[in-house]
Amino acid sequence: MARIIINLSKENIQNLLHDKDITVGSGSATSQLAVSIASEEIHVSFFNLIEEKIHKMNHDCNYRTAETYIAAYKKLRLFREEKDLAPSDITPELMDSFQTWLKKQDLTMNTISFYMRKLRAVYNQAVEQGLTIDLRPFRHVYTGIAKTSKRAITINDLKRIKELQLDDPMLEYARDMFLFSFYTRGMAFVDMAYLRKSDVSGNVLTYRRKKTGQQLTIRWERSMQEIAQRYPSKSGYYLLPIIHTHNGKERNQYRHVQTLINESLKTVGEMAKINHKLTMYVARHSWASIARQMGVPLNVISHGMGHSNEKTTEIYLKSVDMTIVDEANRNIMQQLDT
Repeated sequence: MARIIINLSKENIQNLLHDKDITVGSGSATSQLAVSIASEEIHVSFFNLIEEKIHKMNHDCNYRTAETYIAAYKKLRLFREEKDLAPSDITPELMDSFQTWLKKQDLTMNTISFYMRKLRAVYNQAVEQGLTIDLRPFRHVYTGIAKTSKRAITINDLKRIKELQLDDPMLEYARDMFLFSFYTRGMAFVDMAYLRKSDVSGNVLTYRRKKTGQQLTIRWERSMQEIAQRYPSKSGYYLLPIIHTHNGKERNQYRHVQTLINESLKTVGEMAKINHKLTMYVARHSWASIARQMGVPLNVISHGMGHSNEKTTEIYLKSVDMTIVDEANRNIMQQLDT
């Protein structure tokens, strides 16, 4: 039978319950009974609600956010063995079982929290639309953010990575993309992928962060130029050989290359005797960590990286002289060369 989503207001559900001569009390047992009886006449697919959310994210070009919901959705479908459920079926007991199931998949608590928070957002939306009464199903599962081990590496680690003699072109390419990210103040890989040749003008690189939309400028240094020249893009549009074709499928292209690079960086990290897994994100984290160790002020680091929390940044970043940021970046690279 086809699944149908019917958007009902809270008043409509109350009217339905009134027709059945049911009074909704404040207790959770009464609420569950009311929702259960209402669901006998109204079928609302929770799977479809998630799909609607994903569709809206994609329609609004929030592709990265859409992917987070897709990841949570896939896990829920596996847990449910593809059996759909209504919003009223999302109970504290079900979510507790889901969390137990996720733990058995050897997932970290932060990953579990990530999935729970996405599903909670869809559930809360269903409550707001009057599709179910709020049973607070996520109150016993973990939805926080636990402290994780630092992913930054030291300046000496970076020197070993830079000085590695690599015979494999893919390993060399991955290492150099890692260094390019570090040189550009920990530029995110997605921003590296979309860099255009026209973004470099004279001795300045200007780009806009995909995540926040914030425009950043970086002094174009010799080490950056050397990597760009070593890996000339075949595209007449992009600066680096990550996205090859400007055809509307750029996202698929850079995600594929990102996977290959991170797989190669794992090997590079082992060769350089790095104690933990090396990924492109480590370059960003390391730039911030090393800059802080060198005494660069926190507000300069935040501005230089395009801090994602703009409200917090604006409190202590009314105006920062970009030459200070560029000088900090140059000092860091000079440390790497000594």
